Amino acid sequence: MIRLEKFDEEFYPELINSIKDAKELMQFGGPEFTFPLTEEQIDKTLSDENRIAFRVVNTSNNTTIGHSEIYFKDDSAKLGRILIVDKNQRGRGVGEQMVILLIEFIFENRNERRIELNVFDFNIGAIKCYEKVGFVIKPDKKLIREVEGETWTALNMVLNLEVWKNRI
Repeated sequence: MIRLEKFDEEFYPELINSIKDAKELMQFGGPEFTFPLTEEQIDKTLSDENRIAFRVVNTSNNTTIGHSEIYFKDDSAKLGRILIVDKNQRGRGVGEQMVILLIEFIFENRNERRIELNVFDFNIGAIKCYEKVGFVIKPDKKLIREVEGETWTALNMVLNLEVWKNRI
């Protein structure tokens, strides 16, 4: 079991130490960050009042197993910076639990009913996780990023919160 807690400065080092290179940082944080990730970069992004960051906690031992954020803009909520820092927990359904907790947070605390996220097309595990929760790929919206001489394509995925809540 996991829970979401407010992500604050005391946990910055855990997040910084979990990002090993520029490619991991792009996959986690997008183009807003530059490698190596620093406390100043985290402070800057979290100073935006439209962004909420969470520490994802393993309830059995109170350790950090992940990080996630919600950004509110234009009557929609955007999930982002979803990272399972404990690599031993990847592929075990933790990502799905994280996304469901984020969706429930939005449903219970906000008025936004359209949720979206971006995910790189090569991240098949994440795409399958998001689809399992109810996100669908929006084929007409893609982002291209240049990363260390490679071209990466980010897919946009959307979820209607009312539809999601009714299917449970």
